[in-house]
Amino acid sequence: MDIDACIETIKTCKYLPESDMRQLCNKLKEILTEESTVVPVQAPVTICGDIHGQFYDLLKLFEVGGSAPETSYIFMGDFVDRGRYSLETLTLLLLLKVRYPDRITLTRGNHESRNVTRVYGFYDECLTKYQNAKVWEWCCTVFDYLPLAALIDGSIFCVHGGLSPELPSVDSIRTLFRMQELPQTGGPCDLLWSDPEAQVETWAVSPRGGGYLFGAMPTNAFCHNNEVDLIVRSHQLVDEGFNYPFPDRKLVTLWSAPNYCYRCGNKAAILSIKENQTEVEDSDYRIFLENEVQGDAYHANRPGNAYFL
Repeated sequence: MDIDACIETIKTCKYLPESDMRQLCNKLKEILTEESTVVPVQAPVTICGDIHGQFYDLLKLFEVGGSAPETSYIFMGDFVDRGRYSLETLTLLLLLKVRYPDRITLTRGNHESRNVTRVYGFYDECLTKYQNAKVWEWCCTVFDYLPLAALIDGSIFCVHGGLSPELPSVDSIRTLFRMQELPQTGGPCDLLWSDPEAQVETWAVSPRGGGYLFGAMPTNAFCHNNEVDLIVRSHQLVDEGFNYPFPDRKLVTLWSAPNYCYRCGNKAAILSIKENQTEVEDSDYRIFLENEVQGDAYHANRPGNAYFL
């Protein structure tokens, strides 16, 4: 399998043959098996939020942030579902991970699971493009191997959703067994499903049905106890691409899918962390709009609206 040739193919939004996808997923499992549940990452690095199958906007993201391997990236999950090109989006990220394993960090989102992708589009997309579910099954196995978080220089904690009352420390997250379908309750579920909420003091039941709503108090406690300066998470659409829900700016929501579901009109953002950076400024966020080129499926009147908001 020629990884460089596959990267050039997928950049034209042409999905790979089934045999190549099998080899790719097997290689990913080998690489991810060696990674910690909390991946240590060194700055400089650029952090990215949800992509959700918006392939052409992922290409725009690389235009804005720089190509790999010149730019190192962390993608915090939700690569698939809802967008028109989940397969191509995921495949490009997996290929880049294989080609530049030390420059691309992929962590799991709540959509990287069998239960969610069966409902929100990725499963159906794989069936349509391959006429069977094998590629979907292989990709779901890769999802099981994805780390749950990343830690930049010991001071910036990156996770898809948020915090868990069961996991007060980074060390407690490191000890989790992750190589399984995402449980519907418990610490791993909380990390990928929870949301910050300014109106909540400590913890509250989440309306999503998974994870918790958590307030500034547990956020500050986690940061203090783990010597973390900032928590970066995604999981929630924010109109300007990034948002600080608490006034002390210890946590930021980062969103990287512009004009989400091709109709929300929001901006997207990525966050560039410099070497030896001690404080994140608003100028460190790179804001971008949707790619003017969106491909044939964007314009086609085809099934898929049920997956949208």
